Amino acid sequence: MKRFWDHAACVQEDGGFAIHLDGRPMRLPGGGTLRVATRELGEALAGEWQAAGGAKDGEMSWEDVPLTRLAGTAAERIAPAPEATIEAIAKYAETDLLSYRAEDPDLAVLQRAAWDPWIQWAARELGAELRSTTGIMPIRQSPATIDALHRAVAALSPVRLSALGVLVPALGSLVLGLAVVRGALAPEEAHRIALTDELFQEERWGLDWATENQRVKVAADLALAARLASLA
Repeated sequence: MKRFWDHAACVQEDGGFAIHLDGRPMRLPGGGTLRVATRELGEALAGEWQAAGGAKDGEMSWEDVPLTRLAGTAAERIAPAPEATIEAIAKYAETDLLSYRAEDPDLAVLQRAAWDPWIQWAARELGAELRSTTGIMPIRQSPATIDALHRAVAALSPVRLSALGVLVPALGSLVLGLAVVRGALAPEEAHRIALTDELFQEERWGLDWATENQRVKVAADLALAARLASLA
């Protein structure tokens, strides 16, 4: 679409911060006004809209405002009924990447070094003591662990749930996603931890360029989600 505004600004109103385009509130696709809880996030969203399209009458798309897309998802889809999102994300507790260890002894050593500190973090910070197994057969986590992780997800604001909804599927781990949202783990480090198995295989068999291109995209998504969580 064509850019129809000259100036985008973050404006405090109604207990939050909205984005105004030439003095008028920016509307989401559903028609509502986007308001966020912190000035930091509001300023970041306004910055996206100020840059989008370059100047008035320039061409822009929703790809130019990725933070706005995630914040808009939080406002339009999550906030009105967060339970569905909470349940979908919390379900990853049953199949967390960190619980499944390799039979290869060399890879198992790398997994323990990379993953055990975050298993311990989940027990210490979330009260969730994840069980682990060797191989791919499912392991049942205790009800107490499932409940603890569900509570950790349910405690998040809609905006942080939107961020977590990107992080967890990309990492394959609810624990790593929660660590990023809580500021305990940088997104690039979480990505490296989640890639422990793939990096091990690459050392043996070489780099797959298609896989590398996908990793670059995932890394960008993780960085965006982490930024949203930190600004919120």
